[in-house]
Amino acid sequence: MGFVLIGVLFIVLRLGGWVQFHNSDVWAWVIVLSPFALAVAWWAWSDASGLTQRKAMDAMDKKKASRREQQMEALGQARPGARKKR
Repeated sequence: MGFVLIGVLFIVLRLGGWVQFHNSDVWAWVIVLSPFALAVAWWAWSDASGLTQRKAMDAMDKKKASRREQQMEALGQARPGARKKR
């Protein structure tokens, strides 16, 4: 997401005329658009390595644990896994 934000910032600066990235017009656009290529490469690697799926599974596990804890507390029981002292 960071690469996309940097790319949008570069485009705004380039089209606004506030910053000249290079003397050549073609190379200037290559520099301006390069963060988008980096973002595509990052997303491709992230999907191929399973990082995206692992993050989604971790988030789902946290939601499930939170929901189970809320249900146990609503039933009047202590936290799951915590034992009462006698």
